[in-house]
Amino acid sequence: MSETGPASLRAWLREAAERGELQSVEGADWDLEIGALSQVNYRRSSPKALMFDGIAGYPQGSRVLSGTVSNPRLLGSVLGLGWDRTDSDLVETLAAKPGEWAATARDFAATTVTDGAILSNVTSKPEVNLLDFPVPRWHEGDGGRYIGTGCAVVTRDYDTGRINLGAYRMQVQDDGRSASVNIEAGKHGAQHLRRWFEAEGRAPIAVSLGHHPAYLVAAGVEVPADVSEYDYVGAMMGAPVRTVAGQVTGLPLPHDSELALEGWVTPDNRRPEGPFGEWTGYYSGSREPILTIDVERVYHRDDPILLGAPPGKPPHDYSYMRTVMKSAIITDGLRRTGLPGVRGVWAHEAGGGRSLLIVSIEQRYPGHARQAAYLAAQLPSAAYMNRFTVVVDSDVNPRDLGEVVWAMTGRTDPSIDIEVMKRTWGSRVDPLTLPGEIAFNSRAIIDACRPYERLGDFPQVAESSDELIASVTRRWPEVLG
Repeated sequence: MSETGPASLRAWLREAAERGELQSVEGADWDLEIGALSQVNYRRSSPKALMFDGIAGYPQGSRVLSGTVSNPRLLGSVLGLGWDRTDSDLVETLAAKPGEWAATARDFAATTVTDGAILSNVTSKPEVNLLDFPVPRWHEGDGGRYIGTGCAVVTRDYDTGRINLGAYRMQVQDDGRSASVNIEAGKHGAQHLRRWFEAEGRAPIAVSLGHHPAYLVAAGVEVPADVSEYDYVGAMMGAPVRTVAGQVTGLPLPHDSELALEGWVTPDNRRPEGPFGEWTGYYSGSREPILTIDVERVYHRDDPILLGAPPGKPPHDYSYMRTVMKSAIITDGLRRTGLPGVRGVWAHEAGGGRSLLIVSIEQRYPGHARQAAYLAAQLPSAAYMNRFTVVVDSDVNPRDLGEVVWAMTGRTDPSIDIEVMKRTWGSRVDPLTLPGEIAFNSRAIIDACRPYERLGDFPQVAESSDELIASVTRRWPEVLG
């Protein structure tokens, strides 16, 4: 089977190893140790991708991978932008890329093939047992073992046939015979399932559980509803990806996926799920019944690799990826609205890449700052679980929280510069959402720009000019090492 396609995990892993970005870990236990080591890794100054093998209770070669998009070199390579990326040039390069990928996705439509490495081993119901694979219990407070963290859940639009990939948490249920899939109501996958329920009473579903991290990126960000994530990955990679049709549902799976399953969901087939350590940094879930997949078939390669992307208190496994991608997508979205003067956007890791959004603008007219705030807070790519949107002047680096807070303390008058939007798009994973409540939230708009009417006479910032800094740095380079 080929391992050299445009989105081949094993080819990418070889490159990562050659670049010193892959670290092997032998002998960790699936029960908490893989999760704890992953957490320690992505809180290092430069995390690596971690490959766990020799996992307690499982044969050598049955592996778990985490940390694949946790630094700019790894993420740059996953996005097809090369291995030598830094934070700043990655963000700059990405500024227009998500829009470009969405616009050209149809030119890279996925191709269907009849064979693939994923078909090497096929298990059918009732022999299905998801615990044949080293599914981790990631956090000490988790209510079970979660096979779906870095997954790509495949659904199909009943009316148009469009395929969607989404990253949703999945807990192993029924001693390995099934898995619950926790999809927020507003997500494309949930909309697809509801329509199938209305029309057929059940919905087909398939899940890739190990794959090139590009699928994780596409499944985990807001790709436009009329664009298939498979085609989006093709545009990202510069060549169409290949898929194989599931033998039960016909849903397409990556042809070189490591591990996958397919089956059916019905409205009344639910299992208690959670709690689970979520991207907000808190445990989420109260054992409420969640849609559960009646797994008909499991596919896997020899020596399969389960892709893990466990969330938790930021920074976590994919918070860097989400921050960079969301920042680029929101920047592009704001510019496409016609809003002038956008200088930078950063969706901070401290807010999980969603809840804290900083927008830097060059003010051009009265109300410009407030307009930027309201637009950014409600863009489709930014609306979910946003809690604070802060707009700063172009002299403030939106990636530097110290500078942002400095701007807020000197340029924000709380009585007039903080506004609250109510009944906006929240989430069940929000720690402020009570069990059984509808998941609304509210969000604060903070204008941390100089008052427009005082741009000409606002106090000057007390710092050396760029020219003076450059001059003294040339004369005394040893001061900066």
